[in-house]
Amino acid sequence: MGITAERLKASLDALAAIEPAFARARAEIGDPPPRIRARGFETLLRAIVGQQVSVKAANAIWDKVEVATGGAGDPAKVAAASDEALRAAGLSRQKIAYAKSLAEEVLSGRLDFAHLPADDEEAIAALTRAHGIGRWTAEVYLLFAEGRGDVFPAGDLAVRQEIGRLLGHETPPSEKQVRALAEAWRPHRGAAAIFAWHHRHMIAL
Repeated sequence: MGITAERLKASLDALAAIEPAFARARAEIGDPPPRIRARGFETLLRAIVGQQVSVKAANAIWDKVEVATGGAGDPAKVAAASDEALRAAGLSRQKIAYAKSLAEEVLSGRLDFAHLPADDEEAIAALTRAHGIGRWTAEVYLLFAEGRGDVFPAGDLAVRQEIGRLLGHETPPSEKQVRALAEAWRPHRGAAAIFAWHHRHMIAL
């Protein structure tokens, strides 16, 4: 379960009290909608399918993968599917390897979505043991599917750009710099990232 609208508002209220720049921006563009994803294998497999393609293309490929596997939300069916069938569905060799790696992590019990470590860094390490799941994907999963409100994807360029813009920086801060800035926002750093993405969307309209 991701961060609900109520939790997100409470975190943004706390952020606005700590950093006036958030308060000013909220007054201008309002609060972001909650982003909630389902917990488990399917959400991460969808992330793999969607890597480096448009949302429309990812949805089309996903539909074909569903047919090719007989149910892409089931790691056993993904593991059993032939490479040829998955290639015909639109997955590259690399993505097939990633999908099979993720399925194997789940089937072996090494990755248990119901019992991820409580420590965020340990949970990120558990998720990234599957090939094709990088730190950013793991962080976004923990934020939107697990509702871990202090996960902060500082490596995300859009987050760094918008945090810099909100705070009046002439150039985007580095990952190291934005992590240092965000220390004061604990335990609400996830809401800061969600607001940064919202800010980017709204100013682009």
